[in-house]
Amino acid sequence: MNPGLVLASTSPFRRELLQRLALPFDTCSPQVDETPKAGEAPGAMVARLAEAKARAGAAQKPDSLIIGSDQCAELDGRILGKPDSHQRAVEQLGAASGRTVVFHTGLCLLNAVTGEAQVDLATYRVRFRSLSAEQIENYLRKEQPYQCAGSIKSEGLGIALFEAMEGDDPTALVGLPLIRLCSMMERAGLPVV
Repeated sequence: MNPGLVLASTSPFRRELLQRLALPFDTCSPQVDETPKAGEAPGAMVARLAEAKARAGAAQKPDSLIIGSDQCAELDGRILGKPDSHQRAVEQLGAASGRTVVFHTGLCLLNAVTGEAQVDLATYRVRFRSLSAEQIENYLRKEQPYQCAGSIKSEGLGIALFEAMEGDDPTALVGLPLIRLCSMMERAGLPVV
């Protein structure tokens, strides 16, 4: 019998992405301290947090395959997390205007029974258009992406802020790299197709 599949996330965006695979899954809320460690690179941080979320999920669902994921945006070596407020979103988008932002998405598939963890990192580069203060305000009033890394929802109106995107898995930009996840699930004995 195949173990159950569990998404260790409260993100509605990750839940919507995982539904694309047409597999039954459950969700749980991992309680993980997301504070970066001193000197920790953005990619290393999201990979660590993805695994930590999966392990926190395994404590709740010990007979399952647990998916953990975490994302941050990076500009000039500085992490742009979730803005949580309109003012912080204005600052983030103002800083990103006319620049390239790298989105790092950590992914972990953990077999809670064996303890085996597959961990990977997906990066996606986004070049932002030069944005006026009016464009930033209009976007934020319409989309309100205050719980999204870097203050954008690429799957929505946020696409209008971009000049170009570069990466091998467009779902990584939304927060759950499905191409990598399908490969991990196959290796774990749960093929998608």
